[in-house]
Amino acid sequence: MDNKLLPDNPYLLLTPGPLSTSKTVKAVMLRDWCTWDDDYNLNIVQEIRQRLVKLATSAFDEYSSVLIQGSGTFGVESVLGSALAPASKLLIIANGAYGSRMVQIAQVLNIPHLVYDLPEVNAPDIDEVRQLLEENPDITHLAVVHCETTTGILNPIKEITTLAKKYNKITIVDAMSSFGGIPIDAKEWQIDFLISSANKCIQGVPGFSFIIARKERLEECKGRARSLSLDLYDQWITMEKGGGKWRFTSPTHVVRAFLQALHELEDEGGIEKRYERYSKNQKTLLEGMRKIGIEPLLPDSLHSPIITSFLSPNSEAYSFKKLYDLLKQNGFVIYPGKVTQGDTFRIGNIGEVYPDDMEKLTEAISKIKFW
Repeated sequence: MDNKLLPDNPYLLLTPGPLSTSKTVKAVMLRDWCTWDDDYNLNIVQEIRQRLVKLATSAFDEYSSVLIQGSGTFGVESVLGSALAPASKLLIIANGAYGSRMVQIAQVLNIPHLVYDLPEVNAPDIDEVRQLLEENPDITHLAVVHCETTTGILNPIKEITTLAKKYNKITIVDAMSSFGGIPIDAKEWQIDFLISSANKCIQGVPGFSFIIARKERLEECKGRARSLSLDLYDQWITMEKGGGKWRFTSPTHVVRAFLQALHELEDEGGIEKRYERYSKNQKTLLEGMRKIGIEPLLPDSLHSPIITSFLSPNSEAYSFKKLYDLLKQNGFVIYPGKVTQGDTFRIGNIGEVYPDDMEKLTEAISKIKFW
């Protein structure tokens, strides 16, 4: 395959996904695939499903995976819309935009729910979660975001899911921006449904989400779906019995790129090694920004290695649009802020990105005369 057909990227995406991918991930999309062919279903889709489960837990026989067309939100909605029976009630922990999105989904699907609503800069308090579970025994499911990219905060998922299991709750974790970049063991952490997306820490391209779940929980989803296309059970059982077959047209090029990305994750040394690289990226970024005089929004103890929010410079000359445009000219694309409590901007640490990229970025920022 001739990589000369692939032009160099004009800039590096320092975002929480879509993110910068390797040339080899992009290159495999130059071939077309037939959705009915065994080379695609048996050899590509099934290998992906097996690899995902092995990345998520050592309890391989207890879990399965299912791929869902669409963005990460499609995956979240498929779980919320399929896992809860009409008599079920959901506790949603929300300390950012993606926790709030789960609330929106519950509202649209008429799912009974209770919200533990927190400021975007606050981590969930375990004692308050315990109190909610004790005061509301009708709660059957708990849903929470692992890395809330609104701020970059890393929520204490293991503590939350372990607590939920003491009260016999079914646990749903939006690990969209963390799976593949932060070590997780679904069984050890007592996670029933784990949701992520192709274009995050696995370093694939956008086009599908995936769910890694206990097989017994997937079986319980039968007949519960509130949507045809987002019927989690039907999608899973079709892939199980059809040897990787999708119910509806699959994003073939994206799927093939994802398998390549999984191979590259393995070549890097697995999730632990990728976590080390992302963590070093974030540390290098944080140190460089502080030398310039730019401080993060969150205390260091709440940071994730995924994305970091920074307080905007206190200068009349500053605007995010100017910063964005100047950095883009220098080969970097960053993210605007998303918090409601202050003027911020965000810089992602994931993707085909390395510590020397962070050094070049902070050097470029230091030359901008906004402060």
